[in-house]
Amino acid sequence: MKLYDALQMDPSILKGKITACQTKKEKLYYWVAIALRSVLIVAFSIVFISALSGVFGSDNTPLAVALFCIMLGIRFVNFEYCIGDSLATLAMSLAILVLAATMAIIVPPILLIPLHFVAFFALLYITTQRPELGNGGLYSFAYVYLTGNPVIGEALVRRGMMALVGYGICGAILFAKHRHMHKETRFHHIIKKFDLSNLVHLWQIRMAIGVSIILTVGQIFGVERFMWMGFACASLLSEYPYSGNTTTRFWHRIVGAVVGSFAFFALYQLTLDSFHSFMGPLGGLCLGFCTDYRYKTAMNCFGALMLGAGIYGVQGAVVLRIVNTVLGVAFGLVFAAIFHKLVAVRFLPKPETKMQQQ
Repeated sequence: MKLYDALQMDPSILKGKITACQTKKEKLYYWVAIALRSVLIVAFSIVFISALSGVFGSDNTPLAVALFCIMLGIRFVNFEYCIGDSLATLAMSLAILVLAATMAIIVPPILLIPLHFVAFFALLYITTQRPELGNGGLYSFAYVYLTGNPVIGEALVRRGMMALVGYGICGAILFAKHRHMHKETRFHHIIKKFDLSNLVHLWQIRMAIGVSIILTVGQIFGVERFMWMGFACASLLSEYPYSGNTTTRFWHRIVGAVVGSFAFFALYQLTLDSFHSFMGPLGGLCLGFCTDYRYKTAMNCFGALMLGAGIYGVQGAVVLRIVNTVLGVAFGLVFAAIFHKLVAVRFLPKPETKMQQQ
């Protein structure tokens, strides 16, 4: 296998190939591919995000981060429409991401849940026909992150301009990689198929309601870094296939957040101040080697805490990260159980129906 082809693969696939290798030379080849892939992604993310932030302002760095993630994802996962409707879907998605966050700080509190539900559900419905491919987690991350970092006025204009640039880049990639796929599928075909007995649609509704509530609670009560609660809740509810039992991911998220936060705290205390700015990229590099959800959660703490430490101090940021994570997954666990009992069991297809569908 060529190195370029190996660099396009997910770490889980590369680690599978390492396990299957018969010689140390082959194993080393794939370990080098994993390491090089991680280094290149982190290096490119720094250049890409810094460039956009430099042009459109540091207050719009969150959108630059979201665009970088969308750009990486859209190379491999499309929206499963014809290319014309897919490009329109990308435009609608970016419009939702840009406008919903600002609207959430303008509308009266009583309208927050309806606003978040409509915007978030629309985002999921148009981008995520197959949740197992990861679009649900990608766009929910972008929505929660931007909701936690809203802008108004002139900064909003700059955010809109950045979105246009991002649309040009991501749209070009979408066209180049997927223009020959799903030629017969139109957007309105998907709209007409909405049905709560469809597990994907049931998953979308549950996730939209749950995330809408947790974001609204965080905003109304002024919870510091409430988006961390949103990330935790969204991660719990994004697990697919749909299940009423989210206990396993509940514990994995908590363990990952606690371990990652304490690892960050220990490293922060043991290193010189000049090293602290590199801890976010270090977490990104380590993330490139991770395939287990707990380890990914732990490594994601590094970037978040690097930013949080500058605002709340390292101790305050660590405490806030752990507390918000526990609150987010605790709400998600309870909400998932209630939703399953009151709503899902009425719409879940019977076992014989599943067999017929298969």
